Amino acid sequence: MKKKMKFGACLPTFASCADRYCLSGYGPKRTLDEMFERASLVEDLNGVELVGNWHINDDNFGHIKKTLKRYDLEVCMMTPDLWTQAKWGKGSFASNERKIREDAVKEVKKVMDMAADIGCDKVDVWLGQDGFDYSFQADYIEDWNNIVECTKECAKYRKDIKVCVEYKLKEPRKNCYVSTAAKTLLLINEVDMDNVGVLLDLGHSTAALENPSEAAALISRYKDKLFYIHLNDNYRFWDDDMMPGSVSIPVLMEFIFWLEEIGYDDYYTLDIFPFREDGVKAAIESIEWIKAMKVVIENYGRDKIMKVIKSGDAVESMKMMREALIKGG
Repeated sequence: MKKKMKFGACLPTFASCADRYCLSGYGPKRTLDEMFERASLVEDLNGVELVGNWHINDDNFGHIKKTLKRYDLEVCMMTPDLWTQAKWGKGSFASNERKIREDAVKEVKKVMDMAADIGCDKVDVWLGQDGFDYSFQADYIEDWNNIVECTKECAKYRKDIKVCVEYKLKEPRKNCYVSTAAKTLLLINEVDMDNVGVLLDLGHSTAALENPSEAAALISRYKDKLFYIHLNDNYRFWDDDMMPGSVSIPVLMEFIFWLEEIGYDDYYTLDIFPFREDGVKAAIESIEWIKAMKVVIENYGRDKIMKVIKSGDAVESMKMMREALIKGG
């Protein structure tokens, strides 16, 4: 392996994961301290991803810093909460109410300041409530203008913090505005700020019927705008947030291959929701699968794999994967 991979995980991995059918969660309730302690049990884990107001706020900021130091963990990403409060129900950056847009920008700026103070250089801007559900419900032109302007205002506020725009096809809105790699690049091109890039979530990409490797390669063409990734898996119908490799091993293998090809060298972060599984075990196994994919690629030989890719021969591709995965190269 050429370079040691850095692994992160969204902190809810180690919580009691709830869904809309079991609001209490499927496991025992965990305090924040217990969640950090459980994260520390994952030997290869270097960092955790925190959500503003969920995990970190003005009142517990000092305590969280001490807890991170105690468990030798970094904060690999901080995410402003722009989706769980009722006021965001009809949009945050795209809201037609100026006060709501101002509140959304203020929330992002607040988390940017927290990130800088805690030693993290990235925030995840996921505009899950910005979109539409019905025809004739949205002014598409004005809404996009507002998203561009709000994103630009956040980016200008702190140029030392990267604004990572995360895209998703749907949920909670039936149609999210920032829904695909291409639309995210359109947004970033209009914003035109060096510190604005893409957060590519593997499961969001597949649920949008993209090929995540193609999406990563496309994003990398635009001034290396692939800032960060989330790893998980799904059946393409929904954002299932399953363990990576659980549904599509070839997709994961190709994604790991292309991330190194395009020079990605930041965190490999798990965004999984192990509803009925033990979160610690799920994180460990997820990381083992990611590491295994890299070992398989290196053992087979990157040059040999690229030769197969250049041939454009699907049968040779299938043979290569079979030999790499089953015969170990």
